Amino acid sequence: MELTFVMFKPDCVQRGLLGRILSRFDDKGLRLVAMKMLRITPAMAKQHYAEHVSKPFYPGLEEFITASPVVGCVFAGPEVVRVVRDMLGATSGLKAASGTIRGDYSASRQMNLVHASDSPESASREISIYFKSEELHAWEPSLACWTQAPGEV
Repeated sequence: MELTFVMFKPDCVQRGLLGRILSRFDDKGLRLVAMKMLRITPAMAKQHYAEHVSKPFYPGLEEFITASPVVGCVFAGPEVVRVVRDMLGATSGLKAASGTIRGDYSASRQMNLVHASDSPESASREISIYFKSEELHAWEPSLACWTQAPGEV
């Protein structure tokens, strides 16, 4: 079972879209294994966005991501990294297809509501920034037999 990190960014929380967007992951049958609300510090932002720290746009990104609480989550499922990114759509809400989360709710590149890991490796790194291993809760939904055929996991 693959894991991915998902962050509901400050714009998502401030606009009251958290529940609506979270329900789309739930409706898809993804397994929520960890969730917490937190305030990202500048140090955490630098760790999370390490590849962008030296870029000219980074100060604005840090100001945005530390401006308000976020909700961090870990989801589990087959091919969950790809599935979540497909559900989000293109980074810019203006370019994201209708029916995707960003296509339906965003009109910005930076204020695009949700961050998701782009690979299993980055998921592992990002999860470790926000969660201790004991905060991840593996569980088997009682309806799993109705969302995936045996052997698909």
